[in-house]
Amino acid sequence: MKILSATGQLGYGIPEEALRRGVAAGPDVIGADMGSIDPGPYCLGSGEMVVGGEALRRDIRLVLEAAKETGAPLLMGSAGTAGRSEQLDAVAEVIESVARERGLRFRMALIRADIPRRTVRAALRAGAILPSGPAPPLTEADLDQATAIVAQMGVEPFQRAIGMGADLVVAGRACDTSMFAAVPIMRGYDRGLAMHMAKLIECASACADPGGRDASMGVMGDGWFTVESMAPRLRCTPVSVAAHALYETSNPFRLEEPGGIIDLTDSRYEQADERRVRVTGSVWRPTGRYYVKLEGARLAGHRCIAMGGIRDPRMIAAAEHVAEEARAVVTRTFAGAIDPADYTLQFRIYGKDAVLGAAEPEPILAGVREIFVLIDVVGRTEAIAKTVCGVAKQYYLHLRYPGILCTSGNVAHPFSPDVLPAGKVYEFNVHHLMPVDDPCAPFPIEMREIGGTAR
Repeated sequence: MKILSATGQLGYGIPEEALRRGVAAGPDVIGADMGSIDPGPYCLGSGEMVVGGEALRRDIRLVLEAAKETGAPLLMGSAGTAGRSEQLDAVAEVIESVARERGLRFRMALIRADIPRRTVRAALRAGAILPSGPAPPLTEADLDQATAIVAQMGVEPFQRAIGMGADLVVAGRACDTSMFAAVPIMRGYDRGLAMHMAKLIECASACADPGGRDASMGVMGDGWFTVESMAPRLRCTPVSVAAHALYETSNPFRLEEPGGIIDLTDSRYEQADERRVRVTGSVWRPTGRYYVKLEGARLAGHRCIAMGGIRDPRMIAAAEHVAEEARAVVTRTFAGAIDPADYTLQFRIYGKDAVLGAAEPEPILAGVREIFVLIDVVGRTEAIAKTVCGVAKQYYLHLRYPGILCTSGNVAHPFSPDVLPAGKVYEFNVHHLMPVDDPCAPFPIEMREIGGTAR
């Protein structure tokens, strides 16, 4: 059985040549992931998508046409980035528009992933909610503050939709593996191998050498599977495929999924031919209870930023000192006027330690030719953020320091205005596990007949 992964994330521009090669190989299923929490909490909190416009429309056209050409069911997950209902509906609208325009008929299943607060509240009061990883215990205040709560669905809702006759499944928030493993498991292939295969191809050709966004193919067999990039320039090797288990996990031998764990302890990776790798030995370990991961985000404030480059070696040497002096000026300026709890102010010095922060092993500016400073303010309101950022920027720009030679500014700002509003800021406040008796119950399915004759 052949499972084609169209690309790493729908909407960023499918490499068309690799997709065409995958279609020509005759896949039995086509999967396409659309989302992640990698972009942070903004998309979940705001309901906005990181992709859209003509790029999304093009990618949707390509996968819809691929599904019709091959007759393979098309499964899409985490629609619209975070997979909340507003995003699912927006993606469905684009799909229906493209289907009408191209004369493509589908029986489409929409699977929603939004979880009502009352459902989570009942589980919380029953003591059934567990933190996911290092998350703090969930509180009812967290539920009230979250702008949306979604759950990651497993393979079962996709399987139910296929069983209801869908040839196109578009789901809200879903585990990255679900859309690729659902049909192979339905058809009797080993669950451990199917889930491992799905974990590899959900990132398209990321498990190849070199990695890429190009389409990839997983082929299921009796006790084995193979993975192959559809881009001729990319090849899978035992090392590149095995190394993918290090991606987005703290334990490369035990990958947690709804309802169980993919155990890779005894997995074996062999070079099947020049470009394919054959995998055996992966095992599915069911857990005692079936948990889904909940994700929620709340509004944390409003952001304004100012940025600029510094070329003067004296100012570079004094950059951190000037930042602390500017911070002190801000504190004095707004004492009694703006509550310090109503804003945060950070000076990020790129070229020193802006990426790793306190973990930077060598926070040294000596010998650096130029640095870049980002002044980042998050305020309770946009007005507070703009006011604080403006004062911080101005004093950082003109503050005197020992050894200064210039009589004007210390920083070269690339933009005007130099204080830029960066919109609302959200933070994750729900990152927890909730048990369910029926893996399909939290995820309602709506069936639609879409498409028609092209004009």
